[in-house]
Amino acid sequence: MVIGGLAVLIGLTFSLMTSPILAAPPAQVPIYTPTPGPDGRIIYIVQPNDTLLRISLISGVPVDQLRGLNNLTGDTIYEGQRLLLGLAGPAEVVVTPGPTSTPTPVLPTPSPLPGSGNLCILLFEDINGDSIRQEQEPSIPGGAISINERSGTAADAVDTTATMEHHCFEQLPEGEYSISVAIPAGFNPTTETSIFLPLKAGEETYIDFGAQVNSQTEVEASQTPVSEKRTPLLGIIGGAFLLGGLVLALLATRLLKSK
Repeated sequence: MVIGGLAVLIGLTFSLMTSPILAAPPAQVPIYTPTPGPDGRIIYIVQPNDTLLRISLISGVPVDQLRGLNNLTGDTIYEGQRLLLGLAGPAEVVVTPGPTSTPTPVLPTPSPLPGSGNLCILLFEDINGDSIRQEQEPSIPGGAISINERSGTAADAVDTTATMEHHCFEQLPEGEYSISVAIPAGFNPTTETSIFLPLKAGEETYIDFGAQVNSQTEVEASQTPVSEKRTPLLGIIGGAFLLGGLVLALLATRLLKSK
């Protein structure tokens, strides 16, 4: 019996020694799939028992690069720490199309109706010759004002009067107008005698044209009243001389007869 037990034990020992030894399965390294955030950064949250080497193995980022990205001077990390693994493009955002807007039809803009305005004209006597009308400078009688719209419409021409007021052409259709004045004889213009002017609806525009008495008219005007004033005076002086001459003649005759 003892010999049989020893034989069985020797057989078991021999089979264990000759049978192949199975190796332990290799340690499995978990696979980490990095997902960038909205700003493009890839963040890893440190888990319990994590080391920089383990994080490097599961992320594929070298240890030195992990230190540089996170300003680490050593290998010390702590649970819950956020480690930057790298930068990638922002996460893809799927835009859900909204309702399609219907374009509003563009309606034609109605054309504004033409309006009207007023033009007020004055031909004044430019006494000081500065081409600017002063309050004391009256209008010139005998002049004429003419207004024509560029399209051909003409307003009535009117004579100026000796008043201080402007002559107004009222309710003229808006447009461009040619305005001209006729200077009466004896005057020289001191301003332009014709201008082009745009007239807009609702406007009332005042325009002054100036003229000054010419030198010949001034001489004639200065001579006429002087001659009228001097004629009676010269007659009186002449009559006095004649009367004095007669008196002297009579005295001389009497003196001759007395001798």
